[in-house]
Amino acid sequence: MPRKIRELISELEGAGWRVEIGGKGSHRKFAHPRSRRKVIVSGASGADAHHYQEKLVKSAIREVQP
Repeated sequence: MPRKIRELISELEGAGWRVEIGGKGSHRKFAHPRSRRKVIVSGASGADAHHYQEKLVKSAIREVQP
């Protein structure tokens, strides 16, 4: 069963990613002080996450871990 968008957001925030201003609609843009990369997560918080979104979040978290 796919995870929910709110779970992905919670993981990102737990790893130090913060929401930036600039997302439109259901899109949220995350930034991290140790990364030049931006991560955009789209969808309502209760919606099922797509496979590519889970993969993106996992790689973003791995990138900033010491």
